[in-house]
Amino acid sequence: MSEEAVHDLLQAAGVADPAAAVRTADSLGAGQAGPTAALLSAQEFDACVLQAGPTDLLRRSRRVRAAWGAAAVALAAATTLAMTAAGDTAPGPSTAASAADAAFRPADLVRTPAQAWDDTSRVDFTAWPARGSRSHDDALLGRALATWAHPPTGTRVRLAPATTAAAPTTAPQLLYAGDVADRTVVLLYDGTRLARYSETRSSAQAAELSVARTDDADLTTAAAVSLASDKGGARYLLAPWISEASIRDLLRPDVLARPLRTAKDGVTQPVPPASAGHGCENRPVLQLRSSSRIVEKHSFLLADRGGLSPAHLTYVPLPGKGRPPGRPREATGSAALVAWGHLACALDSLGDAGVRSVNAWDFAEQDLPDSGGTAVWTCARADTWSGPGEVTVTLRTSRDTPTAPARTVARARSTAACSRFGQNVAATTGWRSPRGHWYVLAAGSRAVTRLSVSGDASATKEGRTLDAPASHRPRTQVRATLSTGEQLNALGSQ
Repeated sequence: MSEEAVHDLLQAAGVADPAAAVRTADSLGAGQAGPTAALLSAQEFDACVLQAGPTDLLRRSRRVRAAWGAAAVALAAATTLAMTAAGDTAPGPSTAASAADAAFRPADLVRTPAQAWDDTSRVDFTAWPARGSRSHDDALLGRALATWAHPPTGTRVRLAPATTAAAPTTAPQLLYAGDVADRTVVLLYDGTRLARYSETRSSAQAAELSVARTDDADLTTAAAVSLASDKGGARYLLAPWISEASIRDLLRPDVLARPLRTAKDGVTQPVPPASAGHGCENRPVLQLRSSSRIVEKHSFLLADRGGLSPAHLTYVPLPGKGRPPGRPREATGSAALVAWGHLACALDSLGDAGVRSVNAWDFAEQDLPDSGGTAVWTCARADTWSGPGEVTVTLRTSRDTPTAPARTVARARSTAACSRFGQNVAATTGWRSPRGHWYVLAAGSRAVTRLSVSGDASATKEGRTLDAPASHRPRTQVRATLSTGEQLNALGSQ
């Protein structure tokens, strides 16, 4: 840009002395020596790089002033780094904290219009309006912003896995501010993270801050956020595009979901928690329906895992003849509810590990020997917001009760198995028939053409399933051959 254009732009942004700013920038040109010039000419401070990927085209016009403020902060930080390199002393913690606290004020908060979700192709947290009875309480909002920038001593800070505690670099978006049960809650969003600030209604001393990643959230994973939870259950703030909310117990797939009362500001009544202790008597989940303005007849399930965002539950049915490999679909159909009825208790093993979604894939069905009925092999994959996922392979039989926990066959962490990047899977386990005989069972997904067992039992069979007589609790290794000729080691080889 020309100097005149830069001058006009700085003046429009409210800079007090645009001419002096231009002269200062000229003095730091590439032709000048010194650590500051070298630092500013590095790629990390390339203005083009910083502007290459705007997070929200719909809101950029409202962030111009905040963006210029952030640029000024970046320039000050660069100068500080250069001074430090030259032997000067950087500001102490108290000075840095003051600068961070002053970075954004309630007036800087981004507020999305109430009906933006109905007129945008980006249906995620950016389309949430600011809601709650205290969304204009500047004192409360100021405390929330200051706490995120620099948590005071005594603040309980909770970070989801792979989430940074750093203060936002641009003015965050206000999603909610109001009283929930015995606490006051402020919910903020900075484009990649949710931050929930809460304090007791009687005092701001016992403050809590929870921060979690939500990058690339969508219609389902940005549909609900936990505002508060206690012994009575969790209260959620629902997305503005949710037209119907209900509660379903995964352990009772044949029982209809019951309505969940929701206030005008989108806050739900408490959702009962899952049964505590070692028992597994109920597993309540949210069943939500999107507005017909977004998509017709779209219902989906969300399961609370203790984090800010509940996990999206999906399902892939058994492969059918002549049909292409299935893709995850909503877990609201009868087959999906049956599968999740057997998997519901296994949700406890996930913990609060920043789980974004859990998909249950019925990848094989097998006839069992000794009139044992049939068995279905399922690979449940939990994907996290940070990327890595873990899988649990289970086996359920037609002789099991409708909600009997499926038998865990194998587990694997940080794996691509059972995802679109790992579409081939095989598994094995020992099994005792109703007549008391032991067998080794094995099964593979669609592309498996042959299975070979070695160890306590030895057998090879063409096809996707295998059963062979074996000793008591056999220890075996299974290798699968794919239609491409490639070899695949089975998950859970014993």
